Amino acid sequence: MNVLCLEPYHGGSHKAFLDGWQAHSRHQWTCLTLPPYKWQWRMRHAAVTFATDVKTRMAQGASWDCLFCSDMLNLAEFRGLAPQISHLPTVVYFHENQLTYPLRTGVKRDDQPVMTNLTTALAADSVWFNSQYHLDGFLAALQTWLKRMPDHQPLSALDVIRDRSEIHPPGIDPFPQRPARDPAAPMHILWAARWEHDKDPDSFFEALTALQETGADFRLSVIGEQFRTVPEVFETARLQFADHIERWGFQPTREAYRAALMAADVFVSTAQHEFFGISAIEAAAAETFVLLPQRLAYPEVFAGSETAGFFYGNTAVELATALAALSGRLEEKGDLLPPDKCGVRIASQYLWPHLAPQYDDRLAGL
Repeated sequence: MNVLCLEPYHGGSHKAFLDGWQAHSRHQWTCLTLPPYKWQWRMRHAAVTFATDVKTRMAQGASWDCLFCSDMLNLAEFRGLAPQISHLPTVVYFHENQLTYPLRTGVKRDDQPVMTNLTTALAADSVWFNSQYHLDGFLAALQTWLKRMPDHQPLSALDVIRDRSEIHPPGIDPFPQRPARDPAAPMHILWAARWEHDKDPDSFFEALTALQETGADFRLSVIGEQFRTVPEVFETARLQFADHIERWGFQPTREAYRAALMAADVFVSTAQHEFFGISAIEAAAAETFVLLPQRLAYPEVFAGSETAGFFYGNTAVELATALAALSGRLEEKGDLLPPDKCGVRIASQYLWPHLAPQYDDRLAGL
């Protein structure tokens, strides 16, 4: 089957999703992409840009059996601008949405991208979300938003979108065998997230401060994507924990990122906002112990791990207590993973060799 893929924001999780699926797909893919820059403008112009490209390719003999795009595309606009392929069955994948995605401090939510999410979902034959948590949050927020309209509130759209929605989590690539750790080494803690306030770095460093005050020894890696404005807490922490740091800042390659996951003993999330949590699943696949707040999509994604000790009680104090307990356990037993390695087992459900055939079948079923 020939798949036309339109990705206006080909970076981060969007790129990783497409790269992983295509590498294991039995279908033929034509991917039209735009660089991950100025996402608001991408949402506004991508339909026009891609429609022009598609018309050129069709004039040269190209044809496709279905259309796959992400939530960054104004799909309704695109289908109107490219009527030659408006008959194709279409899937839109919601990596995020513009209703529940957190805003930077002082920024007012723009209603136009929200409306684009709405019309894109209505224009698609199938709407895929990366988690049930994401779908439920989007529909709840959409209902509240629609009720703000002065009149002609299209509340029936909620049922239409719900009926077309499916849950299809992102996949990950397998990890090689983990190297043996030095039994004399202190616990290595990893935090890997965007350096923004919605990932709550303040709570993480507060917990580390409490751990430091107990006299526990540890190594520290803090990695993740950074933007022009970085919360001040990172520079403060870099100085405070200088003697503990192994890695600091954005990792330049995918290989370096995966190596950081495999080198750590404990992966910590303090996220206040997360639609899925791909880095946590990758850490589990790398045989790193994951320590997660009991919120967001994590209980759904790590269902079946309730007895593994992966969850802490959402506060910095509880995180510090959990880290101190893990440090003592590592010193005593030399290992943190549960005997059944349930984290590895859970992560195996999300491997691309497992997911890609399912997604291929679903496209074919359209």
